[in-house]
Amino acid sequence: MSLGDGDSLAGRSLLIVAAITLLSLAPGLAIMVTAFPFIVTVLSILRQALGLQQSPPNMLIISLALFLTWFIMEPVFLESWRVAGQPLVDGTIDWQEAFSRGIEPFRAFMANRTNPETFTSLAALREGVPFEGELATAPLSTLVPSFMLSEITRAFQIGFLVYLPFLIIDLVVSAVLMSMGMMMVPPAVVALPFKLAFFVVADGWVLLSGALVRSYF
Repeated sequence: MSLGDGDSLAGRSLLIVAAITLLSLAPGLAIMVTAFPFIVTVLSILRQALGLQQSPPNMLIISLALFLTWFIMEPVFLESWRVAGQPLVDGTIDWQEAFSRGIEPFRAFMANRTNPETFTSLAALREGVPFEGELATAPLSTLVPSFMLSEITRAFQIGFLVYLPFLIIDLVVSAVLMSMGMMMVPPAVVALPFKLAFFVVADGWVLLSGALVRSYF
């Protein structure tokens, strides 16, 4: 699309506004096609399982999720830059071709992590014949939500396993308090230091982060 003298001022203004809007939405859109939804959901469930409301703070959880996402997605980012970013900078392709090339590594990543049943269910909701080809070639309007739903479902499954040991600690503490007749003492307050000690002794941050990363390789 040209911004030369032949274009009207109104048209150029609309194009600039559209470009700024797209740039503002780009970070959020990029997060949707990466490992971020899975990681941040698991970390949030972990905080709830520990019984902590504000610690670690949301900013810290999001920052950790972003850097773990970067660690996991770096090969995809590099491949996308190699096939699209660098040629665009060199001027050998236009931005439309760059987008078509650059999205392919992300398509492959999402296709490998998407539950086929989830994709089929969403594809069946579209008007007309449901898509029956390879997931990597599916329309982004179907592939992206299927990928996100698959990641959130997988995160809940991991969250269930993360929650179990802390739930056992809560039940044991509650039973002990009941047997001692200390029914007025909140079990959550007494259980919190035991859960924190268990998590620290088990080196929980390293174990959980390693498990999240290894699930992608």
